[in-house]
Amino acid sequence: MKKILPIILVSILSINCFSQIIYEKGYYINNADQKVNCLIKNKDWKNNPIEFEYKLSENDDSKKLGRQSVKEFGIYNRSRYISSTVDIDRSNDDVNNLSSERNPTFEKEELFLKVLVEGRANLYLYKQRNLVRFFYSKDDSKIDQLVYKSYLSNNRVAENNAFKSQLWSNLKCQKFSFIDISKINHDKIELVNLFVVYNQCVNSEFVNFEEKDKKDLFNLTFRPRINSSSLSIENFASKSSSTDFDRSMDLGMGIEAEFIMPFNNGKWSVIIEPTYLHYKSEKELKTQDVVTDYKSIELPIGIRHYFFINTNSKIFINGSYSFNFAGDSKIVFESIRELDIAYSTNLGFGMGYKYKDKVGVELRYQTPRELLIEYGQWNSDFNKISMIFGYSIF
Repeated sequence: MKKILPIILVSILSINCFSQIIYEKGYYINNADQKVNCLIKNKDWKNNPIEFEYKLSENDDSKKLGRQSVKEFGIYNRSRYISSTVDIDRSNDDVNNLSSERNPTFEKEELFLKVLVEGRANLYLYKQRNLVRFFYSKDDSKIDQLVYKSYLSNNRVAENNAFKSQLWSNLKCQKFSFIDISKINHDKIELVNLFVVYNQCVNSEFVNFEEKDKKDLFNLTFRPRINSSSLSIENFASKSSSTDFDRSMDLGMGIEAEFIMPFNNGKWSVIIEPTYLHYKSEKELKTQDVVTDYKSIELPIGIRHYFFINTNSKIFINGSYSFNFAGDSKIVFESIRELDIAYSTNLGFGMGYKYKDKVGVELRYQTPRELLIEYGQWNSDFNKISMIFGYSIF
């Protein structure tokens, strides 16, 4: 059992060697207005990129292009970025580092802006770590930032919401009033909805890239498993009471809730998986019999990372911290009182495979678990390795 953890760790370190990078059909437009169809490495950028990686065909070497070399690039049916020189305010939005200046401080920069809505009125996003700025244009006009700034006024946090006046001046429509605009927050979802409604109002053809790029960000999976478990106990005061229980094979069931992080192409997720465990074993010692009856609700909470092989298959690794609630569980000796099994925690490491985000399998190792923590003269190691099968219902 002790050899399992290093095997998993070595597999985790080497898994990058055979996982493939996904390139998707896309294009770029160079500075001579030539459109070049290609394959673009889809990094599902959390922050706006400064360059992108592409291939002209599957067998070609990858190359990179930056903002100065192209007017725009995109991945079909997923995303579009345009290169534009704009005035941007990079004032600090951290509450602890706000300035007392109400007006934005603009600097001219060439950036890749992400297109959120494209139509008669266009909405763009620039994001770099904690800095979030929205831009807009209308009827092929210059691209301007929607002004929003937090600042200090009389030692209190105030807001410059000039973006609302900009919206009202440029996006007047019978479907919304000034009061509606005044309630708009500096928020991506609300702004996208407003620009969609405006383009519908003026009968303009438009593309909502946020709708196109919507992903399934939650999975619920039934996870039956085969557990291979063992328990050893040691009594420091009486070696005759120490023993190793036989390894047993038993069935378990878990339900996994997986929350996909909305960046990096869905490669990272948070997992929570309530699981039922029942381990029962009996051992005949020289002077007495001892029986273990261990029932536990396990609650591992962890992080998972995916490595894409192709559009249907992916390999994953995960690590978790597990809370284990023992309930009415005991180790019973004939000659002494019962030993209550206590609440415990431990770590888990797993690696597995998923097909079409529907079915999967995982091998998971859990570090030894101390069950007799309430008894100073006793020590125990509960070990478990599981083969887990998964079926996602959504």
